[in-house]
Amino acid sequence: MSNLELLAPARNIDIGIAAIDCGADAVYIAGPIFGARQAAGNSVEDIARLCAYAHKFGARVFVTVNTIIFDEELDKAEELIGSLSEAGADALIVQDIGLTRLNCGIPIHASTQCAIRTPEKARFYESLGFSRLVLERELSLEQIMAIRKAVKCELEFFVHGALCVCYSGQCYMSESICGRSANRGECIQACRSLYDLETADGKIIVRNKALLSMKDFNLMGRLEELAEAGVCSFKIEGRLKNISYVRNITRLYSSSLDSIIARNPEKYRRSSFGSVTKGFLPNPDKTFNRGYTELFIDGKRNNWGSMEATKTMGEFIGYVESIKKTDRHGNEMIITVRPKDAELSLSNGDGFAFVSGNDLTGFRGDVCEGLSIRCKEVEGLHCGTKLFRNLSSTFEKEMSAGRCIRLINVIIEISISQNFISAYYESEDGRKGSIRYPILAIPAENKDRMERMIKEQLSKSSGLYGFAVSGIKAEGPLPLLKVSFLNSIRRDIAMSLDKISCINIPMDPGHAGISVKAPESISYKDNVSNHLSREIYAERGCKSFEDAYEKSHKEDAELMRTKYCIRYELGLCPRLCRKENNSPLFLTNNGRKYELGFDCKVCEMTVKAVKGQII
Repeated sequence: MSNLELLAPARNIDIGIAAIDCGADAVYIAGPIFGARQAAGNSVEDIARLCAYAHKFGARVFVTVNTIIFDEELDKAEELIGSLSEAGADALIVQDIGLTRLNCGIPIHASTQCAIRTPEKARFYESLGFSRLVLERELSLEQIMAIRKAVKCELEFFVHGALCVCYSGQCYMSESICGRSANRGECIQACRSLYDLETADGKIIVRNKALLSMKDFNLMGRLEELAEAGVCSFKIEGRLKNISYVRNITRLYSSSLDSIIARNPEKYRRSSFGSVTKGFLPNPDKTFNRGYTELFIDGKRNNWGSMEATKTMGEFIGYVESIKKTDRHGNEMIITVRPKDAELSLSNGDGFAFVSGNDLTGFRGDVCEGLSIRCKEVEGLHCGTKLFRNLSSTFEKEMSAGRCIRLINVIIEISISQNFISAYYESEDGRKGSIRYPILAIPAENKDRMERMIKEQLSKSSGLYGFAVSGIKAEGPLPLLKVSFLNSIRRDIAMSLDKISCINIPMDPGHAGISVKAPESISYKDNVSNHLSREIYAERGCKSFEDAYEKSHKEDAELMRTKYCIRYELGLCPRLCRKENNSPLFLTNNGRKYELGFDCKVCEMTVKAVKGQII
C-alpha cells in the first residue's frame, strides 16, 4: 500500500498548526537561518512546539535548510541541525550537498533548488543519502515516471502555488542585478518586474509588461495521475502566504486526496492520521492567484504567462456598467456591475481589481448592495472595464468562523458484567487499551433506550479523538448508567491515549551506498560554495569545479534557462506558431539589457546578461 502525503507551507507556527488542522500530513517551515525565504524564519523553540502538535496526529515537520552554505558557516549549520533534531524535526530540506557530510541524525530531502529533472541526476542525489527528492516543477508525467523507475527513494512534487520562471535553484538574475542571491534566500523577484521586448535594431515589440511572470500552478485534477506516476508527497507552495491562503488550499487538496483513497482503499492511505470535521467549503478562486496553469504535466506547451499583472487578479465577476459620483467633491462613487454570473452576490468589504494600462489597480467596496459598489473615487476605472474580485469578505468570514477540527478515530467496544463495565479501545494508528469500572447492577427499565444512550454518549469527541462504539456485550440486562458517567469513560480513554505517542507510519530511510559518478566538470549552476561539497564531487569523479560558485559566472553568462518561452506566449514561435522570427530579442529594464536565446531542440528559453549592459 502506498502512503500519500499532503505537504503544506508554514510561515510560522500558527500557520503550521492551522495546516495540520485542515488536513496536512506534513508541513515545511524555516528555522532561524539558512531557509530560502529570508522573511519566514522561526525559532527552534517554535519548531519544537509545532513538532509536538504535529506528532499527535502522526504528521511531520520538515525544516528548510536550503540555502547554499559557505565554509565559515558549516559549524553554525551543524549546530542548527543538532538543535532541530532535538526539537523533533522529522527531516531537513537541503540544497547544499555538503550537508550530507554533517552529522544530521535525521533524514534529508533534496530541495527543489537541486533542479532534479533527469533520472541520472536523481540517481546521483539518491546515492548521496537523500531519502526524498523534490522534483523540478516543469516535468511531465512521463518524465516523472522515468525518474520513478530510476530510483527507490520517495518523490515529492509541487502541485499548487507560485511558479519560478527559471529552473529551480539556477536563477542568477537577482544576484547579477544587485548581488542578492536567490540561493541565499534574497531573491528580488526579477521575474515579476516589467520589461520592454525589443529587436536588435531597437524596435519595441512589447512595452512595459511582466514578460517573465508566470501563472500559478494548479494540479488539483491531476493528483491521482501523479500518484500513479510514483509521487508520494504533494507539495503546496507558499511559505510567505498568509493563514487564510494555507487553510483554504490545504483543505482543498486534503479533501481531494481523501476522495482518491476512498476510490482506492486497497491501494493508498494517508501518511498521517485523523479526519477533518466541520470547517468551510474551500475555493481556490477566492484566494491569492495569478490565474492557473498545469504547466508541462502533459508534455505540451500552453500559455503559462501572467504578463498583465503579477499580483492576484481574483475571480472575474463582470464589467463596469455605470459609474456615478455621489458628492460634489467627487470623493465617492457608486459603481454598477454587469455580472458575468446571474448569481453574483457582493458583500461589504469585498476587494476588487482591474487592469489599467500596465498596472493592476485595487480598491475596497465600502458598501455593496445588490450589484452596486459604493467606494472612494478610483482613478482609471471606466464603463466597460473588466472587474475582478480578489477578496471576498463573505468567504473570509466563513473561513474564520468555520474552524476545521481534526480528530483521530477511536473504536470502542463495551463489555458489561454483573458488577463491572469494561471499555476496550483502539485508535486508528494502532494504540490499544482498556478501562474497567465498577457499577451498581440496577437494570435499566428500557433496554433499547439505554443502549442508544450508551452509543450516543460514547460516540462523541474528547480532546483530539473522535469515538465510535462498535458493539455492546452484556451478560444480563443493561444497567442503568448516568450520562455523566458515560462521558467520564470517554474522557478517561482520551487521557490514556494522550499518554501514548501516536504510532507513525515509517518514512523512507534512504538508499545510499551505490556510488554514482558526478560530471567531470561542473559550473556555477551547481552552486558549490564549501569544501565539503567540492570533496563530494571530487570523490565522484569531478575534475574541474573552479567556476562552481554562482558569483563566478561571467558578465555575459546565462542567468536563466526555462521551459517558459516569450516567443511562444506572444505567438512568435517559428516551430509551434509557424512564425518567421529569427531576429535576436532583448529584454530591457531600468537601464539593463538581457539577450533572449531559444534552444528549440529542447524547447527552452535562456536569458543572458549583455556585456556593458547599462543602456
